[in-house]
Amino acid sequence: MLEALRNLPGAVFADLLESPEAYLLVLDLPGVTRDDVEIEAHRHRLDIEACRQKIVPDGFEYHSEDRSIFLDAVIPVPMDADPISASASMENGVLEIRVPKDTSPVRTVPIEE
Repeated sequence: MLEALRNLPGAVFADLLESPEAYLLVLDLPGVTRDDVEIEAHRHRLDIEACRQKIVPDGFEYHSEDRSIFLDAVIPVPMDADPISASASMENGVLEIRVPKDTSPVRTVPIEE
């Protein structure tokens, strides 16, 4: 997960936090609202797509345009994470995705005769 965060576009800032129960992924997405973000949870990854709106004020045109309007990221999750049970919230352009750890007990698998 950490390596995937290092490969995000330079305009995206992210933190990864860990507690005994969960991982917390915090992404700064200025100009993005909750309606502009889609998160898909897969068995071993999170797919995050976001699109920010760019408004050009009347009388102005782009001289340079370096702010991407799209974010498309595939974030692999650690083996002990349960992305299917993830939850997310967004406030002021900050997306938080909480991924609980799989706390199911280890089980011995019997070998049949």
